[in-house]
Amino acid sequence: MKKLCLLLTIGFFSLSLSAQEKELQWTPEFSMQFKSIGGTDLSPDGKYVAYTVREPIMEGEQSEYRTQIWVAATDGSMNVQYTRAEKSSTSPAFSPDGQQIAFLSGRSGKTQIWLMRLMGGEPEQLTKSETGISSFQWSPDGQTIAFTSSDPETEEEKKAKKEKSYVIEVDKNFKYSHLYAVKLEKNEKDERPIQRLTRGDFDIGSFDWSPDGKTIVFDHKPDPRINTSRMGFDISLVPSDSGAVKLLVGQEGSDGNPKYSPDGKFIAFVSDGGKPEPIGLGDMYIIKAEGGKMMPVPHTPDRAAGLWGWTADGKGLLFGEAYHTNRNLMMMPVGDVLEGKDGMGKAKMLLPKKGVSGSADYNPKTGQLAFVYQTTDQPAELYVSSTNGASPKAITKINSAIELPKMGKTEVIKWTSKDGMEIEGLLTYPVDYEPGKKYPGILQIHGGPAGVFTESFTGNPSIYLTQYFAEQGFFVLRPNPRGSSGYGKEFRYANFMDWGYGDYEDLMSGMDKIIKDGLVDEDKQVAMGWSYGGYMTSFLVTKTDRFKAASMGAGLPNLISMTTTTDIPDYLVGHMGGEFWDDYETYEKHSAMYRIKNVKTPTQVIHGANDLRVPFTQGQEFYVALDRLGVDTEMIVLPRTPHGPREPKLLMQVSPRIMGWFEQQLKRVRP
Repeated sequence: MKKLCLLLTIGFFSLSLSAQEKELQWTPEFSMQFKSIGGTDLSPDGKYVAYTVREPIMEGEQSEYRTQIWVAATDGSMNVQYTRAEKSSTSPAFSPDGQQIAFLSGRSGKTQIWLMRLMGGEPEQLTKSETGISSFQWSPDGQTIAFTSSDPETEEEKKAKKEKSYVIEVDKNFKYSHLYAVKLEKNEKDERPIQRLTRGDFDIGSFDWSPDGKTIVFDHKPDPRINTSRMGFDISLVPSDSGAVKLLVGQEGSDGNPKYSPDGKFIAFVSDGGKPEPIGLGDMYIIKAEGGKMMPVPHTPDRAAGLWGWTADGKGLLFGEAYHTNRNLMMMPVGDVLEGKDGMGKAKMLLPKKGVSGSADYNPKTGQLAFVYQTTDQPAELYVSSTNGASPKAITKINSAIELPKMGKTEVIKWTSKDGMEIEGLLTYPVDYEPGKKYPGILQIHGGPAGVFTESFTGNPSIYLTQYFAEQGFFVLRPNPRGSSGYGKEFRYANFMDWGYGDYEDLMSGMDKIIKDGLVDEDKQVAMGWSYGGYMTSFLVTKTDRFKAASMGAGLPNLISMTTTTDIPDYLVGHMGGEFWDDYETYEKHSAMYRIKNVKTPTQVIHGANDLRVPFTQGQEFYVALDRLGVDTEMIVLPRTPHGPREPKLLMQVSPRIMGWFEQQLKRVRP
């Protein structure tokens, strides 16, 4: 039986009555109320935090997300929306004197830098870049803003496009992102002239001003393609008033995210140590600002540091990374490193260990941290704390004011895989769980493979709505198998050239545990996953028929065709240990398509029509093969969608479509 569905955004049929008509329930509509909070920036005096709130707009024909800037007082006395427009406003940043907020917005067409007085008023457009602004940063004295913007089209290219004679030359004619600077003070013509700081065949990512404002350090790669991001970042310096670019770190692999120390003598950055690491490795290093030898910083717990600054005394680095099922903000002492000694420091967690902390900003003058925090049963809010993590205080009620339906509880569980490796995961119980009763169980598999399931709010809107499935009477197991982040480098590298084998056993042993514990009915198991999770879903149905139904989201069942069509081929080749033409056996061994004849499990296929990461043809291959084999299948195509839904109405379609497929195959009536 086959069914090919093209989802149209002409409406979404509610699967439940409204909250006004019956008891509150976890539905896609209900979860869409929870807004995403981020983009924090503390004012210089520590009295305010600027941040962003993203919410879905689904009126009539609209199906988009819109972000606006809010400002909250750190004492909790004020919280107001600062920007209102038909276009989003993002990346708020206080001026060094605290009197203005700069931000990015596309309200005039292309994304530009805008200025608004702290006390409010009409925003003023600062730039008129032809291609738009990617990122910006205030100079220490507040007189200049540096920003990145991509090269515009040439007049010849514009003419060719207008005359419809323009053709795309693949991997040629790149448009590079470069550094520019604009003075806030207008000239005699009442203009703010823009000065270009860099030129050349390289693409700039992140950058940072020196404390004295004389130099800007930046990372760059050979071209703008995403495939080069893990393989070829270097670090250079440029005078802030233009001049010659000086290479600071130029070695094999990726070196990026440079940050000046408070005294300007050192630069910290993240590196894979001079060797390309497509699987993912991010250790912190320090180098003198004038150049010299790279000084390694003690390894972080996961060796995947998200560096975001220095402590005020210049003796510690602040970073964030996953730690098991949590995501924390941490500090690494580096005093020994700066003195030329071997670093002996150990990372210190600054905030609550349980839950997810992120979008942090640090005020070195006041010692304050601003950050967004959430737990499995507590939605995201903005918090402030001292740097020692004492007494974190919520200063917003963006999401916590929403009355919650009954929730299925979520707990961390552990089990031992077939080869003895310890695995962790998150288990969410059905709403109104009755002890002693067995329930159907969902195995949900994350992407990556270096993704990780963390203790974020389980009611958040997402591709897979955890509380929605719990509301329908399912256990949801979300394992972190080998290859996941949060458990250190060795664990993350443990599925190198082993996709579909050791990780498969990790997943199956997790399901075995909750069956053995008397929670899940072994005759009512289903599975789902997106991206690498979709890969594992395709692979497991070739190895077992224990699942009554499966849903493969943006999966990659054929690693050979995937390598030659994805926009990140080096990532896949890195995991497989070499090119497929040198080792067909490995690629075929780890591809579900070469085992497709084994599939008996009814399998749904969901894919974005515009996916470049895992091309649409990957889902099509699996669907067509299953259909020709006579396996019960259907394919859901999300129009206009890249590697995951970007429109809220389409996002709301996914979990109900999966739920319908599972119920159909389980022959189950919804409670």
